[in-house]
Parts: sequence; structure tokens; C-alpha cells
Amino acid sequence: MANPISGTIALVRAVFVLAREGVIGSFPAEGLPPGPALLHRFARLIERGSAENRERSDNLSRALNRLGPSYVKLGQFLATRPDLVGAAAARELGSLQDKVPPFDTALAVIEIETTLGRRVDELFLELGEVVGAASIAQVYKARIRDADGSERFVAVKVVRPGVRVRFLHELETFASIARFLERYVRASRRLRPVAVVETLAQSTRIEMDLRLEAAAASEMAENTANDFGFRVPTIDWERTGRDVLTMEWIDGIKMSDVAAIAMAGHDLKQIGVTVVQSFLRHAMRDGFFHADMHQGNLFVGPDGTVIAVDLGIVGRLSAESKRFLAEILYGFIRRDYLRVAELHFEAGYVPRSQNVASFAQALRAIGEPIYGQPAETISMGHLLALLFEVTELFDMKTRPELVLLQKTMVVVEGVARTFDPKFNMWVAAEPVVSDYILEELGPAAKLREARAGVDAMLRLLHRAPDLAVGLEILAKQMPDLIENGIRLNDDTLTDLATEKRTSIISGRVAQWVIAVSLLSIAISMIF
Repeated sequence: MANPISGTIALVRAVFVLAREGVIGSFPAEGLPPGPALLHRFARLIERGSAENRERSDNLSRALNRLGPSYVKLGQFLATRPDLVGAAAARELGSLQDKVPPFDTALAVIEIETTLGRRVDELFLELGEVVGAASIAQVYKARIRDADGSERFVAVKVVRPGVRVRFLHELETFASIARFLERYVRASRRLRPVAVVETLAQSTRIEMDLRLEAAAASEMAENTANDFGFRVPTIDWERTGRDVLTMEWIDGIKMSDVAAIAMAGHDLKQIGVTVVQSFLRHAMRDGFFHADMHQGNLFVGPDGTVIAVDLGIVGRLSAESKRFLAEILYGFIRRDYLRVAELHFEAGYVPRSQNVASFAQALRAIGEPIYGQPAETISMGHLLALLFEVTELFDMKTRPELVLLQKTMVVVEGVARTFDPKFNMWVAAEPVVSDYILEELGPAAKLREARAGVDAMLRLLHRAPDLAVGLEILAKQMPDLIENGIRLNDDTLTDLATEKRTSIISGRVAQWVIAVSLLSIAISMIF
């Protein structure tokens, strides 16, 4: 638990910096209680002279960079939540980089040896230079010798010493701000800032345990083993622990360097298509996707393969969510807005107190502008911004897993358009989406559902004799129960355990008659 005094000081500092950079003053003051309204006026007085001439998202980025690495991490997390900060702010925050000075390699050696329980010279032939430093960890290029005697390079990620304690203190500050918002800013309650901070805390805890990132990479490697044009690095589990992650070294070009990729002779348009199709395939086929697919986490290998790293943030979709998304997409394609609205209500995403027809009308306002436009001019980010506005009007609760999916879709679309300004999202997505819809909503899906129903009936049939025995016992005990109530004593339990064994053996024929009757009733109820 963080010290209350230090937490209060950190909170005051955070509020001062946010005010100084014009973040607080950029929000409307209408409807604020007297205390927060006074704070808002004070914030406008102390903000920098140029703050009002900048965009709010730019103000926020500057403030977070001033506050330090933990706040940069908060900004990166908020970039995954455009429903909270808006599409423009999410795009700005998405550009935040963890550019912090590296810590001493001697400290990294201590972390490695403590985590893996072996001397660093036993693990690596050479622990080379730092190739990247962020708020939570930094990465080294190292050289190892395999069991067959061959040598190769690996990437070694090491958690910063003391980072967990620092983040714990600063997360307490975030929680204080969130509680303030929920108490005094009524409009924020729908967005559940306290729950968002709790989610951030959980996400950060996961990101600081490098075993979990390694497990995510391993799972994705299995899922994509047969995928063409996409892969993730192989994990070296022998040299991986809570604070250390070792993986194969990637000899590729970072996707932020489009010019270098072009000079290497790669097909830029095809790379954009591969990024989008890979993401959609992982989400819709596997229900498990890389949720931080910006250019800094993507490389292009010598053969043109897209290689994804840094799986500290991943998303998962349940079977129900995947099917919901498929039907929503199918409904928009068919322009069946009433069905799309009904799906939102059936899934419980929109409160029953809202009107289905009115919600369908709002969805029509989003969908109809799509038709008649060149597909390459349609911005997924713009459409999602409209969707967030509509969901707010209809009090639709935040669905973190869907928001994370939508945010990542916007990011990968942006990546693709850096390689092809006329990138057509719909043409690229169509093969993957069509395969999924055919798989989940077509004849094969119906056969799987029928088989599942048959399996359920067979399980019921298998257990029907035992159910019949229970009904027989209940029927014999019923007169006494009605007259004297329920009494469970040792004699009763003994009777149930021993006397009925004889009836089980002697009454099989009668029990099967009852079982078949029950099965007939069940079939009639289902069909």
C-alpha cells in the first residue's frame, strides 16, 4: 500500500502538471460543483500561454511526458480506449514512446542471475549492448551457444529494478484521480474510470511478468504455425523467467522505416494486406490477437514475412463475442440495421430500457454513408468515432474486449495505409471475414451445432437411468415428506445408500421405461 502522504504529494503534482499543460482547462466547466469549478478556473489561470493554442491531445501527451514513464504507460493504455478519450486523443496518445535512459548493465546482470539462478556467463557467451529501453524493461542483443555447438544471437528483455514498487505508488495516484472523477464528474461514471484504472493495474502486473508475455508469444506461434507471411519469434524458455525474457533475434527492418523496406525490394501493398489479414485471422479464427500492433512492434523479415514482437498486451474474444461480431458485420453488409440493433440488445450490450427501432435508426446513420463512396476513402477510425457517440447516446456499457479489438483494427489500418495510401480495408478483410462467416454461420456450423445437440442427448440418455432411480426414491419418500416434512438422519441416509441398491438391480426394466419417457419429453421440448 502506498504511503498516503507521498500519494497525496504525487496527486497534487500530477494535477499541477495537467493544469500547467492546459489539459484540465481544455475540458468544459459546465455543470461542475463549486469546488471542482473553482479548481477548473485556477487551472486556466496557471496554464502555459501556448497551451490554449494546442490540441487537447497534444497537451495531454506533453503532460504525460513531463510526469514520467509511469504516466507515459498510462497514456499508452488510454490509447487503447478511444471510447474514453476520443478518437483524436487516442491517435495522439498512440504515438507516445517509452524513450527513457537505460539502466546500468550491472543491475541487469543481477536481475538475470537472480531470476534464472545461474551466472550470466553460463547463460550467454556475450551480453551485448542495449538496443532499446522503455519504462518497464530494456532489451539487449546477446549471443548464445546451442546444444549442438552452434552459436546464434538472441534478444534479452530485462525488467527494470524497482519498477514494481514505483508503479504501485503511481497507480495509487491514478486511482485517486479516478475516484475524484467518478464522485464529481457525473458524465465520467458511464466510462467507469475506477474500473479502467483497475484494468490498467492488472495489465501492468501482467506486462511486468515476462513469463506471461513469453506464454502469449508461444500460444500465438502455435496458432500461426501454418499461416503464410506472419510469425512471432521463438521463445528460449531455458533463459526466461519472471524478470527475464529471451527470444530469437530478428534480422528484419522495423515497419516504421517504410523507405528502407521499399529499398529492400519488398511489396509494400502486400505487406499492408498481410498485416490486416493476419490481425483479423487471429481475432476471428483464434479469438486471440496481438493488441499492440503498431509499427514499432512489427518487423519485415528478409523474405517479406511480417514478424510481431512485444506481446505484453493481447486480446481475447469468447466464442459468443466472435459470433456476435460476425453477425454484426454481416448485418451491416446487408444493410439490415434492425437486425444489427436486435443483436446488440440480445447480447445485453444496450439496456432493455432503450428503443430497438431508435437504435437501428442511429446505426443506419453510421452505415449508410459507407455506400456510394470509394472504399479507400472510408476511415475505420471515423466510423468507430461515430459508433462511440451513438453508444453513449443509448447508454451502451463499455465492453473492454470489443474496444480493444476495435482500437487494434484502427491501428493496423493505419499501418497498412503507411504502405499504401489507397489501401482498401474492405477488400483486404473480405477473404478472412467470408471464411469466418462461412465457417461459423454456414452449413458446416449447423452440422456442428446438430452434432453438439446429439452429444448432449446421448449424455442425457446415459444418465437417464440414474435420474429414474432418483425419481423412484423421491416418489416413495413423498407421502412421508408431505406429512412430516424433510428429515435427514443417519437411518435415512443408510436407507438411501443400501436399500435402494437392491431396487437398482431389480428394477432396471422399469427404470429404462422411465428414462425413455424422460428422453421423449426432452426431445419434444427441444424440437
